[in-house]
Amino acid sequence: MNKRYDIEVIRHSLAHIMAAAVKSIYPAAKFGMGPAIENGFYYDFDLGGQTLAPDNLKEIEIKMKKIIGGGVTFERKEIGVDEAKKIFADQPYKLEIISDLENKGEQKVSVYQSGDFYDLCRGLHVESAKDLPIDGFKLTKIAGAYWKGGEKNKMLTRVYGAAFASKKELDDYLINLEEAEKRDHRKLGKELDLFHIDEDAGLGLVLWHPKGAMLWRVIEDFWYDAHLKGGYDLVRSPHIGNRRLWEKSGHWGFFSGSMYPAMEVGQSLEDLQAGKKPDESEQYLLKPMNCPFHVRIYKNNLHSYRELPMRWAECGTVYRYEKKGELSGLTRVRGFTQDDAHIICRKDQVRDELKKVIDFIAFMYKSFGFEMDKVNVYLSLRDPINKEHYAGDDEGWEFTENILREVAVEKKLNFKEELGEAAFYGPKLDFKIKDVLGREWQCSTLQFDFNLPERFDMSFVNQKGEQEKPYMLHRALFGSFERFIGLLIEHYAGAFPVWLSPVQAKILSVGEAHVDFCQNLADEFRQAGIRTEVDFADETLGNKIRKAAGEKISYVLVVGDKEAQSDMLAVRDRGSKSARQISKADFIAEVLAKIKNRD
Repeated sequence: MNKRYDIEVIRHSLAHIMAAAVKSIYPAAKFGMGPAIENGFYYDFDLGGQTLAPDNLKEIEIKMKKIIGGGVTFERKEIGVDEAKKIFADQPYKLEIISDLENKGEQKVSVYQSGDFYDLCRGLHVESAKDLPIDGFKLTKIAGAYWKGGEKNKMLTRVYGAAFASKKELDDYLINLEEAEKRDHRKLGKELDLFHIDEDAGLGLVLWHPKGAMLWRVIEDFWYDAHLKGGYDLVRSPHIGNRRLWEKSGHWGFFSGSMYPAMEVGQSLEDLQAGKKPDESEQYLLKPMNCPFHVRIYKNNLHSYRELPMRWAECGTVYRYEKKGELSGLTRVRGFTQDDAHIICRKDQVRDELKKVIDFIAFMYKSFGFEMDKVNVYLSLRDPINKEHYAGDDEGWEFTENILREVAVEKKLNFKEELGEAAFYGPKLDFKIKDVLGREWQCSTLQFDFNLPERFDMSFVNQKGEQEKPYMLHRALFGSFERFIGLLIEHYAGAFPVWLSPVQAKILSVGEAHVDFCQNLADEFRQAGIRTEVDFADETLGNKIRKAAGEKISYVLVVGDKEAQSDMLAVRDRGSKSARQISKADFIAEVLAKIKNRD
């Protein structure tokens, strides 16, 4: 490399080099888009029915390195739309982009030429391919992608590549990538028999198996206990709501594209066939959020300033329509459970409530093995120029943005401000956990809401006997149970700490003569509060031990003649190749201590 370029420029340039290599190998290929992305780049191709296999990636890589070695240059040209249409006459996807630009009033477009390969692109790119790290990239995988992300459009072949400024950075990333694949929650979810997603049941809808449901139960029980101790009251709301509620809240207007269609209630089949207009008062929607229900609970009574703050929490399942191509295991689903809470308070209470929530977030993270110094926080602020797109007045926004900033500083959060990233209804703090591989996961959110208090005319009677509008804080700690469990699976690689493990102890019988003893021992453990399974299978002990190790069980106990005739247990700790001897009473005390201390 002769010149130093920003890594995004390098990655974008490599995407073009890959496209040129594909054109050389597959002359009839049609090209979609090829941007730089985090850790690399991709390009979408229409190969006319041909399919790519992993071996083809190596061939494309070799061709890319040959192009780079040849020192092809990147030459930018700004040309008229008509000329661009001639250059890309055999490229329907590029022609569509050109037409889109033309419809927006563009008369010229930017084209980059690299040898005999032309691409429609704004840039930036390196001057010469010799400025690219020839050993700093690798093509990593093949996937399908709808053109422009539309499910009704043609499915293209997407080739991903990783790219870095040096071979060492690339090697480090590939090692990390290999480890991430081992930890993939979708893979481990199947191996550990935690959950699956069944197309016949519904895409994006998770079916939790007994072990996965137990993991959920442990987390949820802890969540409820922590909230009750933290001064929260629990509320519950239905899964569907009248369309009028969602119209009043603004969700139907702003969010309908992500909501499921309205359900018609009380309309006969004959009316539908006759084309009669349904009664809109009998239209219901699956809830995409819990907030409007909590507001309606508040509106059911008059409230005094003495009652505030009100902290209402709910683990409520919500439904959002995500495109099929965007669904991904537990991290992107269509039905998920938010660990929601809404805090309704007076202005003079806002600062203390914000600090309490941040402390609560820190407590929750620490309980699951994450420290706040490994959490990145983003303060999302209003666009100061386009204020008309936001609910609330200047005074409210100035107060809430400033107080979020001040509290973030006071609590020594590692935060970054992002202008224009606030929701239309208020500023917020987003908390992103870094897992053991350094990847960010969006979890907790703490945000103000000007929208719902205004739309629903929320108020309380202040000290002067006058009606006053309260401040409303939205708050989620996990974000969603599904995503948080996906994070935990990958962070721990399925080897959960004892307190979280769906199965904490597994008892293996050496032979038929030990079955009754094993069952009685398991019952004793369960009565003590230890989640226990027994393996009675007619298999060799070695097979049973290997199977239990694959299931990542915390403790494996082998019961033979010796154990059945004494009070001593042979316990194999997870990851250990040998067993240790411990009395039954001491073992029970050890496990219960780990559960209590969340170890």
